[in-house]
Amino acid sequence: MNSGPRSLEQLEIWNEAVAFSQTIYRLSQAWPDAEKFGLTSQIRRAAVSIPANLAEGLGRGRAGEIVRFARISLGSAYEVFTLLKIAEQLGYAGSYPPAYSELERLTKRLSAYLRHWEGKP
Repeated sequence: MNSGPRSLEQLEIWNEAVAFSQTIYRLSQAWPDAEKFGLTSQIRRAAVSIPANLAEGLGRGRAGEIVRFARISLGSAYEVFTLLKIAEQLGYAGSYPPAYSELERLTKRLSAYLRHWEGKP
C-alpha cells in the first residue's frame, strides 16, 4: 500500500465513490428547496461519507481499520439507496436509473474491496 493522501487517487474504488457523490449532488439540485435541510442534506452527507470513510480507513494503515471503515462506507451506500427511493417515491425531479446503476456497481466494488481486506493482518 502506498503512503500519503495522494495514494487515494490511485485507488479506483475511491475515485468511483467520489464520482458517485458528485452524481448525487447533481441529482439532488433539482429537488425542492423545502428539502434543502432535510432529504437533500442527508443524502449528500451519506454520499460523501462513502469516499471519506474509504480514505479514513486507508489512512489508518491497518487491514482491520480498512475493513471497519469500508463497512461504514457500504452502510452509507445503502443509506443513499434508501434516500433515493424515498425521493423518487415523493416524485422529486431527477434521473434515477443512472444513479441506481452507478450505486449498484459501487456497492459490488465495495463488497469485493471488503472481501480483499478481510482476514489480512
